[in-house]
Amino acid sequence: PADMKLNIANPATGCMKVIEVDDEKQLQAFYDRKMAQEVEADILGDEWKGYIFRISGGNDKQGFPMAQGISKAGRVRLLMAKGACYYRPRVKGERKRKSVRGCIVGPDLSVLNLVIVRKGEEEIPGLTDAESAKPRRLGPKRANNIRKLFNLTKETDVRKYVITRTFTNKKGREVSKRPNIQRLITPLRLQRKRAIKALKVTNRAKALKERAAYARLHAERKESERAASRRRSSRHGSGVAK
Repeated sequence: PADMKLNIANPATGCMKVIEVDDEKQLQAFYDRKMAQEVEADILGDEWKGYIFRISGGNDKQGFPMAQGISKAGRVRLLMAKGACYYRPRVKGERKRKSVRGCIVGPDLSVLNLVIVRKGEEEIPGLTDAESAKPRRLGPKRANNIRKLFNLTKETDVRKYVITRTFTNKKGREVSKRPNIQRLITPLRLQRKRAIKALKVTNRAKALKERAAYARLHAERKESERAASRRRSSRHGSGVAK
């Protein structure tokens, strides 16, 4: 019989739970589904009624991870370069052939990673209940990730929603730490962007002006060289005629 572990994560509480499923009828609901597809969890039992999972990945029985974009239920060997998933080149320009598992769920998987997209009616102990909620020690730094975490709009000031951590240092004083927000669009950033753009336009105009001046100077020198050559040839021709 098929035996698969379901690694279920709940982003709302930061908890994760692993359940082992050996019933083929329950696993049939996940077969032939691709990564990023949503699956109803009612087949797992009455306590999962109303829950919806999103397939985020998995590993086969030999440990090879599922890769998005490979529409196959088996393993393939791909030639990977810099920027490819599951591969980090050690030398500049290096490419390597690596084995990855396709993105279609099949019975050869040993672990299937799932993310809760919609919560159901009942609470799952250790996953969705309030007692198991773990506060985030470190929050996101990037502005868009902060907006995504708190469901903010672009007009909202994200600086008010940065997660601050308070602790006692070695001297016994209470200290608060908060990360510097990355990719935050401020009036100063927009001013610098306008200044950089204006500098590029000025440099471009200056380069065109200097190129035109050089072209005129080059044309004048070529014309003077041709005139000097004509004068030399005329003097040489008059000397031969005499």
